[in-house]
Amino acid sequence: MGVPSDDAVLIQKGKKPGEPHVITVNCPDKHGLGCDICRIILEFGLYITKGDVSTDGIWCFIVFWVVPHPSSPSIRWPSLKNRLQSLCPSCSVTLFLNDQPSNSAASPVYLLKFFCLDRKGLLHDVTKVLTELEFAIQKVKVTTTPDGRVLDLFFIIDNMELLHTKERQNDLYKQFDTVLGESCISCELKLAGPEYECHHAISSLSPAIAEELFRFELSDKETRLQALSSDMTQLKKANVAVDNSLSPAHTLLQIHCVDHKGLFYDILRTLKDCNIKIAYGRFSPNSNGYRDLDLFIQQKDGRKFVDPEKQNGLCSCLKVEMLHPLRVVIANRGPDTELLVANPVELSGKGRPRVFYDVTLALKALGIFIFSAEIGRYSSSDREWEVYKFLLDENCGFQLSSTSAKNQIVDRVRRMLMGW
Repeated sequence: MGVPSDDAVLIQKGKKPGEPHVITVNCPDKHGLGCDICRIILEFGLYITKGDVSTDGIWCFIVFWVVPHPSSPSIRWPSLKNRLQSLCPSCSVTLFLNDQPSNSAASPVYLLKFFCLDRKGLLHDVTKVLTELEFAIQKVKVTTTPDGRVLDLFFIIDNMELLHTKERQNDLYKQFDTVLGESCISCELKLAGPEYECHHAISSLSPAIAEELFRFELSDKETRLQALSSDMTQLKKANVAVDNSLSPAHTLLQIHCVDHKGLFYDILRTLKDCNIKIAYGRFSPNSNGYRDLDLFIQQKDGRKFVDPEKQNGLCSCLKVEMLHPLRVVIANRGPDTELLVANPVELSGKGRPRVFYDVTLALKALGIFIFSAEIGRYSSSDREWEVYKFLLDENCGFQLSSTSAKNQIVDRVRRMLMGW
């Protein structure tokens, strides 16, 4: 079916420190391409300062101005271009095949298992290595033994698809040796077997925690488990307006909301999963912490959004996904304290990038040891969620039993995830 041309993706680096880099994608269109591009940009730790998207349904032209986020590792620009290039449909594909699903085989899942002495920040340091080497963490099972050792199971996918080679494996071992040093007792890498399915689903959640994590609309009461600090409460506002007067063929969607890391991804994944087509979009720069977006859209059948019920449903859905793309809860599990983070999974089955990276970074910055950790999937209300569970070690500078300490942890983790 051909290969996308080399100039489908162009990256022009900023000429001065702090100046945005410009990513241009010019290729045949396909449903959800903008969402997929934003996902990879988020995965590489980049923040979109502004953007323009236009398509006639056959060919698309996308421009994003990006800067590295302060918490991001170094950016591998050639790899970013290759990853974006892989998203672009081939120019030689017949137009009527443009909306057909991809038949590409799923990437193999590998099990990385290591046993080592525990220390503060270990889990984040390991996660940072995997992130910098472009491994996608699918599932994690971390267990700390009473004698201060830790057994980590990482189920990973190689985004470069080279982990079957000895060179790639040696590069991974070398980086782990740099981070773990003599504290590493054993390290093993192999293709994941039946144990991957055993760890696929998250362990049981209590009804109260499940309700708090997965409710469609979150409570404004600060006494609840997801209580927001006073300044963040002010940010829980978004305006979504629908206008059918400016275009005979498209509905104008006007969005005004607080900015956060991955905002464009959250908007575009919502529209993608709702089978909504975007003909043109403009993402304005951040102004006093807020963003304005104009999107000209159509339903899957090419019609405008004229039904008030459909308009209200779309606006309501967008508000929830923009204001609460990630759910953060801290609760007691018997005598222990557990932190839970959840995000919706795309209909394609993809989870949100960098969540595990950001949470472990926030906990490391707070000086909190992680006794155990787990990533899994959970289905609620006909929707699949990715759930991260962290059992926190009481031997830290926090009195985890106090409400103020728990709120401080939730606030720090949420700010790291949202880029605030």
